[in-house]
Amino acid sequence: MMQDELYIKRCIELARKALGRTYPNPLVGSVIVHGNRIIGEGYHHKAGENHAEINAINSVENKELLPDSTIYVSLEPCAHYGKTPPCALKIKELGFKKVVIGAMDSHDKVNGKGKKIIQDAGIEVISGVLEKECIELNKRFFTYHEKKRPYVILKWAESGDGFLDKDFKPTPVSNTLVNQFVHQLRADEHAILVGTQTALNDNPSLTVRNVEGINPVRILIDFDLKVPQDFKIYNKESRTIVFNTHKEETADNIRFVKIGKENFLPDLMDALYKEQIQSVIIEGGRFTLQQFINANLWDEAIVIKNENLKLERGTKAPEFSHIPNEILTLRDNTIKKYVH
Repeated sequence: MMQDELYIKRCIELARKALGRTYPNPLVGSVIVHGNRIIGEGYHHKAGENHAEINAINSVENKELLPDSTIYVSLEPCAHYGKTPPCALKIKELGFKKVVIGAMDSHDKVNGKGKKIIQDAGIEVISGVLEKECIELNKRFFTYHEKKRPYVILKWAESGDGFLDKDFKPTPVSNTLVNQFVHQLRADEHAILVGTQTALNDNPSLTVRNVEGINPVRILIDFDLKVPQDFKIYNKESRTIVFNTHKEETADNIRFVKIGKENFLPDLMDALYKEQIQSVIIEGGRFTLQQFINANLWDEAIVIKNENLKLERGTKAPEFSHIPNEILTLRDNTIKKYVH
């Protein structure tokens, strides 16, 4: 059904507009079609606001056409009462002629229930249209609910000769175009993580400055609380979670979470799952990155290389031997993207 694929593609396009803004909800787009013509469109803008289907329904000028229309949605309509009533009931109440779903929702509160409500009302339902693309759209959401951990993205920038810095001091490696790409990545993802050393060396603020977008949640691994509280990571610009071995407390936008060193990575993943963090960029330092690589705990890796820059001495880039799925060239820098 070429038509169906075309409209689901449009649902995905619409859903993408809210990337980085819907956490902890998934990205969803919806299109309403009457006689081969789109009469309504909508997408989910942010948690707590209307879902995609409702926005699409509200955008239709002549509501009398709805019972004779098909509604397309990139993810199975919800069946539970959250901050908004279930979309599956709304679809049933309006009595659409047909419903076309991209991917089913593996989230335990929905998982086939939305589809069942609609089918039981005697409405024709087709699911699994462009399923792969619809799952890719919500890779963070699906990883979070199925693996009970955030979607993990490793990221670092290295010189042509494989160093992260010169003489162990912060050194700019990537060009301005790449910096914009990195800030877009931050705006798209839910959280960003660094270790003690990176925080002390670079005093990063880990915010989005070069693009429009929302600042990610900042995660600091600082077992012995060595990073001073007047460092930028503690400022008011974003929420910060500090994993440490000393204390558990929350004040303003800062949350201290106690964690042990022994079973660190699994415990960290559990803690981030409990904090409802759906995706995290691991930006921090060779030691932290190497721990994730050695544990085989990553979903994507983004490695930026400045081929012409030779640093000769400093912190070696992590050891990582995989074949990139995609290579992007931005002037004298290459960005290699790996998918696990």
